Amino acid sequence: MDRRDFIRKTFAASALAAAGPALAPGDKSYLWAFGSSLLQNPYDLVAIKGGEADVMFDRAIASIGGMKRFVKKGQTVVVKPNIGWDVVPEKGANTNPKLVKRIIEHCFNAGAKEVFVFDHTCDYWTKCYSNSGIERAAKDSGAKVVSAASESYYQQVKIKNGKRLTSAKIHELVLSANVFINVPILKNHGGAKVTASMKNLMGIIWDRGYMHENDLHQTIADLASFRKPDLNVIDAYYVMKNHGPKGVSKEDLLTMKSQIISTDIVAADAAAIKLFGLEPDKVDYLRHAAEMRLGRKDLEKLNINRIKI
Repeated sequence: MDRRDFIRKTFAASALAAAGPALAPGDKSYLWAFGSSLLQNPYDLVAIKGGEADVMFDRAIASIGGMKRFVKKGQTVVVKPNIGWDVVPEKGANTNPKLVKRIIEHCFNAGAKEVFVFDHTCDYWTKCYSNSGIERAAKDSGAKVVSAASESYYQQVKIKNGKRLTSAKIHELVLSANVFINVPILKNHGGAKVTASMKNLMGIIWDRGYMHENDLHQTIADLASFRKPDLNVIDAYYVMKNHGPKGVSKEDLLTMKSQIISTDIVAADAAAIKLFGLEPDKVDYLRHAAEMRLGRKDLEKLNINRIKI
């Protein structure tokens, strides 16, 4: 047992004893309630399954310290779902609106001053926002839903660690927000094989076409190096296994009722790719990102909290 595990397990045992019978067996939320200053982050990644999207997020975020770990009073937050397609939530092409709503609620409960939601959509943006259910869910929870459909909303920046993507126009809200929360949906993609956290960042830039034409996998990794999200929440409630990224029918979907949450964008995508049924090393953008040291793909060496509802 290394020093980190010894400290974590010793402190957890004492915390559990202090907490008494109010904590259910296997509930590790006490780790943060009693020792955040010592433990910092007891989990590298949380994988949860078996519940509704909002309920799973409640459990998962609590297990890594709650939203107050990420959002401080008076801060501005960008919540970036996948809203790329003009389809209803049940077709699994866009992020689950119940999950988006719950994340926003947690942000405001943590003290956020403003929460913004946007995506640079593939289909016509107003229809995507409306028919995905995300616009209504976001507004109902107090967020500001903004457009990404005009080049004037973007600013040219250098991507100093990029290999093929060395500059890009990034949405101004990503550049100015205090906190950036990435909320993709897990699904099949013809070019990238699998879309999850890193692929979802294509919705923060103006010229996606350049990425498709100049080594999609490397440019996905390059973009992830610019501003890594403070938190990645991967929606795997409905998982599109075929005909992605938009899908054809509900027959393309599996109902997995799962979520993956991590501050490490590479670890989050590695876990999502395995959940999808592939090996992480078979997806080039993930391998590139790991080689660029943007995060860790060696899941067997990470401290993972697996929760089943």
